[in-house]
Amino acid sequence: MSIPLFDVNSQEPLFDPEQRRTLAEAALRSITASTARARGDDFLRILVKDLAEALDVHYVIAGRLVRLADGSEGIRTLALWGGDGYQPNIEYSLQHTPCQDVTCQSMCFHGSDIQRRFPFDTLLVDMRAESYVGMPLIDTDGKTLGILSAIDTRPIDENKRLLALLLLSIFSARGAAELQHQERTQQLEEVVRQRTESLLMAQTNLIEQEQMAALGSLVAGVSHEVNTPIGVALTAASSMGSYADQLVQLLGGAKVSRAELIDIAESLKGAAALIERNLARAADLIGNFKQLAVDQVSEYVADLLLHDYVHGLVSAHSPELRKAALGVELDIAPDCQVRLAAGKLSQILSNLLMNSARHGYPHGGPGRILIRARIETQTDDAPWLLLEFSDDGVGLAPAVREHMFEPFFTTKRGQGGSGLGMHIVYTIVQQLGGQVCAIDSSPGCHIHIRLPLAASARRE
Repeated sequence: MSIPLFDVNSQEPLFDPEQRRTLAEAALRSITASTARARGDDFLRILVKDLAEALDVHYVIAGRLVRLADGSEGIRTLALWGGDGYQPNIEYSLQHTPCQDVTCQSMCFHGSDIQRRFPFDTLLVDMRAESYVGMPLIDTDGKTLGILSAIDTRPIDENKRLLALLLLSIFSARGAAELQHQERTQQLEEVVRQRTESLLMAQTNLIEQEQMAALGSLVAGVSHEVNTPIGVALTAASSMGSYADQLVQLLGGAKVSRAELIDIAESLKGAAALIERNLARAADLIGNFKQLAVDQVSEYVADLLLHDYVHGLVSAHSPELRKAALGVELDIAPDCQVRLAAGKLSQILSNLLMNSARHGYPHGGPGRILIRARIETQTDDAPWLLLEFSDDGVGLAPAVREHMFEPFFTTKRGQGGSGLGMHIVYTIVQQLGGQVCAIDSSPGCHIHIRLPLAASARRE
């Protein structure tokens, strides 16, 4: 509630200097108390209202200095009190306005005839303004951030000017501090946003590198595995050449016994069968690897016979699994058909298999891995694929289980562990809209995964 300090008609002081000082202190205490716990725009909204009441003026504006669309300087109001309520915030150019002087870090006072002094300021006309008092909002670096101004539809004399300048000078410093805090908060948020984007990009690159490294390791293993059947086939082919030379020598002789021909024929037949079996083995290995390599870079959703698909994927990892002395058992119905992104599923299972091979048996195998899968239909008929992956290795300590899906968490720091394998599993499952968790059970490691299935015909 405002207390008039001057007679409306004569503009003579209603109180002596001591009384005016007391009233000014009361106004200062009142505004300080009402704004003490407010911050940012809330502080400015309370401030303009309380200043308007304390000074008994029609308008109080708190605004930020901005660059307008045409490149000129302007003010964007952050809080605007007008008459008996808050007014919508506006933007206006500083050119030809009394606010222009304020942004030059000069106090501005016009006790009357403000419209005549600034005839091109249409905002003053709209306000029916007669008088103006303004103070700049200056930050701790000496930079002008905005303005705090009081505008009235009546003249302001010298006595009232003193109260206005007292209150505006005090609260302009607080207002500048709030604007500076907002600016620094925005700058900090922008720095955090940029660094977060950089970290996410770096993490994405690391995950991609980890996936390519895993694929490279698989290539090396498959290459070594393929060498064995190819080598056997080459040896058998060489033997067939020797058998053929023997046959030519026999046929070129004076006579050939039936027993000798049958013996050579059996040898040729055995070598041919050996070549066929080993080349078929090599073809299977290459085929499984090719399918796995294509799937891991594909987002394609396809209908899969799950047992056959998982069996092929396990076969592609057989070199690593054999090296670790691990056997894999599948508990999947032969006719279980699902529709999902094959590449995503292959990445999940590949990382789980390699995690068991590298971490589950620190002293080596033998070991057993079980992959169990079934389809579950919820009450809303939404089908889910339930995957259970378990091994009989050393298991998970509580601290490991708690953090195993976090990026860069590894129990083999400094031993080649990147800490991204299980994070990749978690990330892919989340991307697919599923859930993954590590079950507290012993012995071994037990991972449960639920994946939503795309619409398709399914059988269990």
